[in-house]
Amino acid sequence: MKNIVLFGPPGAGKGTQAELLKGKYNLVHISTGDVFRFNIKNETELGILAKTFMDKGDLVPDEVTINMLEAEVDKNTNARGFIFDGFPRTQSQAEALDGFLSTKGEKINGMVALEVPEDLLVQRLLERGKTSGRADDTDEVKIRNRFNEYNTKTAVLKDYYAAKGNYFGVNGVGSIQEITERLAKVFDTL
Repeated sequence: MKNIVLFGPPGAGKGTQAELLKGKYNLVHISTGDVFRFNIKNETELGILAKTFMDKGDLVPDEVTINMLEAEVDKNTNARGFIFDGFPRTQSQAEALDGFLSTKGEKINGMVALEVPEDLLVQRLLERGKTSGRADDTDEVKIRNRFNEYNTKTAVLKDYYAAKGNYFGVNGVGSIQEITERLAKVFDTL
């Protein structure tokens, strides 16, 4: 199995790239953001709870996120592997994911991070907000709060995976095709 954490700040292109790479490598793409949005739209208990945090630009608590992720993995028992997009976001989530995968005899093969300057990301998110219907992408203050959350709580995962020897940074600036080609070079080695 090939299990990859696709990593990067909000607006880096993780979702776009995961959709392209899942077919190439026959992997299941699990986007916690998509799962949360589905639950919010359908007003499930998880969705209502997640929305209270997301509306403030805060991260959803680990326990809620981990339980949701485990359920998504368990739905795909025949998968050849997973692209985790938006998870883990904290070291405790990374440790929980490692523990959960180890119960299945699996592991994370690598964290592949899209690296993009913050000012470009703000522009991307504001542009996405015009067409996506995502309220969190239309307010620069909320966007900047998400970057603060990312930089203080999530970016530390680079060190966690680097210590294991499986962190791979990839330039996330350029055309979608150029970025996909850069990511594929890394995926091929994992």
